[in-house]
Amino acid sequence: MSSVGQEAEKPVLGRLVVVGIGLIGGSLALGLKAASGCREVVGVARRAQTCEEAVALGVVDRAVTDIAEVLPELEAGDVIFVSVPTLTVEAVFAQLKDRIPAGVTVTDGASVKGSVVAAAERVWGQVPDFLVPGHPIAGSEQSGVTAARDDLYIAHRIILTPLENTAPEHAERIQAMWRAVGAEVLSMPVGEHDEVLAATSHLPHVIAFGLVDTLAHDAENENIFRYAAGGFRDFTRIASSDPVMWRDIMLANRDAILKSIDLYTSNLDSLRSAIASGDSEHLMGVFTRAKAARDHFTKMLAKKAYTETMEAKEVIFIAQPGGAVNGDLRVPGDKSMSHRSIMLGSLAEGITEVEGFLEGEDALATLQSFRDMGVVIEGPVNGRVTIHGVGMHGLQAPPGPLYVGNSGTSMRLLAGLLAGQKFDTVLTGDESLSKRPMNRVANPLRDMGAQVEAGEDGRPPLKIKGGQQLKAIDYTLPMASAQVKSCVLLAGLYAEGETSTTEPAPTRDHTERMLAGFGYDVQRDGPRASLTGGGKLSACHIDVPADISSATFFMVAASIAPGSDVLLQHVGINPTRDGAINILRAMGADITLENQREVGGEPVADIRVRYAPLKGIKIPEDQVPLAIDEFPAIFVAAACAEGETVLTGAEELRVKESDRIQAMADGLKILGVNAEPTPDGIVIQGKGASEGAVFGGGEVDSLGDHRIAMSFSVAALRAGADIRILHCANVATSFPNFAELANRAGMQLEVR
Repeated sequence: MSSVGQEAEKPVLGRLVVVGIGLIGGSLALGLKAASGCREVVGVARRAQTCEEAVALGVVDRAVTDIAEVLPELEAGDVIFVSVPTLTVEAVFAQLKDRIPAGVTVTDGASVKGSVVAAAERVWGQVPDFLVPGHPIAGSEQSGVTAARDDLYIAHRIILTPLENTAPEHAERIQAMWRAVGAEVLSMPVGEHDEVLAATSHLPHVIAFGLVDTLAHDAENENIFRYAAGGFRDFTRIASSDPVMWRDIMLANRDAILKSIDLYTSNLDSLRSAIASGDSEHLMGVFTRAKAARDHFTKMLAKKAYTETMEAKEVIFIAQPGGAVNGDLRVPGDKSMSHRSIMLGSLAEGITEVEGFLEGEDALATLQSFRDMGVVIEGPVNGRVTIHGVGMHGLQAPPGPLYVGNSGTSMRLLAGLLAGQKFDTVLTGDESLSKRPMNRVANPLRDMGAQVEAGEDGRPPLKIKGGQQLKAIDYTLPMASAQVKSCVLLAGLYAEGETSTTEPAPTRDHTERMLAGFGYDVQRDGPRASLTGGGKLSACHIDVPADISSATFFMVAASIAPGSDVLLQHVGINPTRDGAINILRAMGADITLENQREVGGEPVADIRVRYAPLKGIKIPEDQVPLAIDEFPAIFVAAACAEGETVLTGAEELRVKESDRIQAMADGLKILGVNAEPTPDGIVIQGKGASEGAVFGGGEVDSLGDHRIAMSFSVAALRAGADIRILHCANVATSFPNFAELANRAGMQLEVR
């Protein structure tokens, strides 16, 4: 057996008493012993032979057939783990009543928590404060003490369902116990636990047992089982589980399981009808939604990410000093256009084909949201997505809140579209997004007649009430924000009359361009954009160009690293997004645009960048909205320039995924660059255009902001020692293959 690894510095509990020394209880015992997590493990089993076997195998230190023998020995800090079938728990509780010393904690491993709580209420009159109901989500087809393993719980989830009166010290003790054996501990209300487990565990067992039983009665069952493919064997494996245990679970969680069976039966009938009638689109919808849900199932349940890279709890970049960047590169597709292609393609009539779609966390969050609202979306596969549009009024109510991860674009633009739907929706995000301001979109939507409720200080979640009649407004934006402008215009699709926006400075116009590409009439007159509600969108083909925000990291890299010469292919150079090119050129960068062309209404070019000495400048304020996402990388260029660079008019940078002004200033100072933040910008004293080191080594914190992480990675090209960058997992939101491309171009970036 393998050890759980690092030993606990001191035991997390005194004595562990395991009532029921089978796979679940025995594995906890072995895991705690391997981690030195308790002083002693005592087993309790009905049969003396089981007790003897458990001791002989080293699963427990000693074992008894009657828990009454152990109870007088217990003291504060000890734990009783009840690991018996669900319907047997009450009998164990009855043995414990009035006999448990003060300070002893009781927990369990039963699959149905409502049954455990009800048993406790019947025995004690109310659930005692020392009881912490729990459910380890781990197991095996094997059972009994001989199946116990000390590594069973490593990287598996343990769901605890403490009640309002559960004493904190008891809950904390059980959390520590499970973490000591390598488990991830989650908390959930009792009722929610039983409903979730009915759908995700109990129903699959019903289906597996029923399917195998059905086929076992088939006259040709011998051949059926002989020639069954691996998928059948994998799925029906769970039918080998303990029948007694599953009988008890079905009876204990009857109502929730029946609800799941009824829903499944209804969907199965619908699927049968689609097969019988040859309804290809219905079948594709079921299969694509199912594949996406299966691929991301555990992440969605835990409100984690849509991409594998983001699943890690911590990603650290180690950027080694020196080097240059060279070669022909194509960075991922434009994130802004990827978002909008899914949104407008879903609302269009017909089938929209998208190429170059960014398969990053943020864009996938938008894609999943529309799948949750009933849109059939095939892919993405190598950037190709096929969207079966449902029309302006074809979206369906999602089964629950729409979770958009870290994507502010998803939340703000979806708010506009959802304000005009007939159904209620809730938009939620991760911890970072939940700190970002949403009143900037909620307020104009309210002016249009939408009912939008935000959280504290106008932050997520957003609750949007459906069925409201929206009215057109003429909205002057208080800040230059493409997200706010787009939100209002998208809501205007569902409003009576002409909706217009006027912006104080130009911002990216992808929404206006793409609406026109889908055949919707959008009028543009300088800073004013307007449209009339009630129209329709027609499906089209979209070729998403490479994202200029992602390309900027390599533009800066080539500009600061002697010997660099890089060609960035098929990059979008929309005039509302070309601020980084203009600013870097003003600093002296050698940037040329080759093969300029228009693709799907968007200007595109290949961008060639060669090393050139840079000089500090005062960044023109009219360029700020055109480069708002690119400034972290531009700050790195400024540090390598000769003289002072001054940025003003960039308050928006303080409310991005992080306060990007402060985050970059802090990191630059750590690396030896004089950078002073101001309320609306920053002043950076460049360390010269010589070819020597500009940055020292050190550790900087990206604060979970993808653009901060990538910018400091680029800085290592002119560093004197390694730069260690913390909290880099969110790079997957916009540039999933950044490290791979950076290393191919000539940077030295290690991902840990």
